[in-house]
Amino acid sequence: MARERLAGAARTAMGGGRRLETVERVAGGSKKGVYRLVMDDATTAIAYLWNDAENYWPAAQGDDDLADPFSPGLGLDLFEAAHARLDALGVRVPTIRLLDRDGAHCPASLAIVEDLPGENLEDVLARDPGAAAPVMARLGEALAAMRGHRASGYGKVAVVDGGGASHGSSCEGAVLDRALRDLAEAAARDPRIAAARDRLAERLLGLAAAVRPRAEYAVVHGELGPDHVLVDQDGNPVLIDIEGLMYFDVEWEHVFLRIRLHDAYPPLEAEGLDEDRLALYTLAQRLSLTAGLLRLLDGDFPDRASMAGIAEHNLRHALSLVHA
Repeated sequence: MARERLAGAARTAMGGGRRLETVERVAGGSKKGVYRLVMDDATTAIAYLWNDAENYWPAAQGDDDLADPFSPGLGLDLFEAAHARLDALGVRVPTIRLLDRDGAHCPASLAIVEDLPGENLEDVLARDPGAAAPVMARLGEALAAMRGHRASGYGKVAVVDGGGASHGSSCEGAVLDRALRDLAEAAARDPRIAAARDRLAERLLGLAAAVRPRAEYAVVHGELGPDHVLVDQDGNPVLIDIEGLMYFDVEWEHVFLRIRLHDAYPPLEAEGLDEDRLALYTLAQRLSLTAGLLRLLDGDFPDRASMAGIAEHNLRHALSLVHA
């Protein structure tokens, strides 16, 4: 079925009289379908499909509210706005071959982009940290370019660049609201969080109260783990899964980088990060990575053991922040 739906789009995107030979599902996508298109001359491309059938996350109220910075990054419009912003900043992203939001080729929003079939940064770091060093240095340059581009409003790039505004009055307020929701959800799913709920809530409120106001926001990916950084043939980092791109506190990005990269993080360290924001966002992200992944397991996501392990890891870290 996937091959039949994508054949015409692949011919249009790749040109040259090529025909689609095979379609291979690429592992890892949880919000959209990701497929490698292999043409009859062995050239390849990647197709992104956004529709309900390709989204493993159980539906929740507010999923389609783009004024919520943390609503799911779903859809072609968010992808296109994020791609345009990153490309304008000189940050490497896969080249777009075709966009189809009108269902001309299949009953879903569709993008076909450049294929980068080599390793991602996570693979390179695991195989040879020395070989990853120049990629990390270039990723640091990309992050600096993102950090240097400011907006007076926060929220999804598609919203802010389009002249819109997000709910609330501050990033820290948005984070606190989300963290309290995640805490309630995690407490309903795990008795250890339930037992510590009052202490965790008190800690969140205290950390948020210490944060000073801010009036400008940087470009952040939001989920910039090493699996979301591909490496091209010239050793350049290439950002993927960019639909959640937003203007936000840069500390949000660096907390996520610290969580995902562990000992490999130091080359990406940025000067001038706000320690109060880092403290609040660390607890908030631990709770998010607990509640969110437990929610994902309500659906039929295939790699269940891996997701359960990540949720457990972050649950323990969240508890350690109030048990220390």
